[in-house]
Amino acid sequence: MKRILVAMCFVGAFGSTAHGQTSNIEPVHVSAGTVLTFYLHARLNPTNGNDVDGLPKGTLLRVKMRNSIDSAVNADGTEFHGTVVSGLTSSGELVIHSGAEVRGILALLRSRSHPEGFRYELLITDLTDHGKSYTVTASLNPSLADSSTSKPTTRVNSSSSESSATH
Repeated sequence: MKRILVAMCFVGAFGSTAHGQTSNIEPVHVSAGTVLTFYLHARLNPTNGNDVDGLPKGTLLRVKMRNSIDSAVNADGTEFHGTVVSGLTSSGELVIHSGAEVRGILALLRSRSHPEGFRYELLITDLTDHGKSYTVTASLNPSLADSSTSKPTTRVNSSSSESSATH
């Protein structure tokens, strides 16, 4: 009898149905063809001495998305591609030409200022211009650090729209 009671307690404690948690992480939805404005951040390895090193932090990089990104469908780490819309200059010299290739990822970042402790971010990781590749870090937000206030969700669904929206 004691064994049956212990077994029933065990089943009752561990045999319950697991329910998925709803997520309040702000989604990112961007359609192919959308032009987004990214902010260049400090270089991770600025000792390479290439032309991109001369671009100051906060330089605006306008990118036309070649594929769609949807955080409800795409996993953390999903790669995206785009092209530079407007060339970038440093000290009056064209450093990155319009049409340069952009590669980036959808990243799920830890965040103290967001309700679930995480936030989605689109991060540009590489630029390729005229056969030269540059490692960069750029995001839709002027800073990768948590801000004290939550920003509106990036929801861009029009294939020809332009957005500098942040999330």
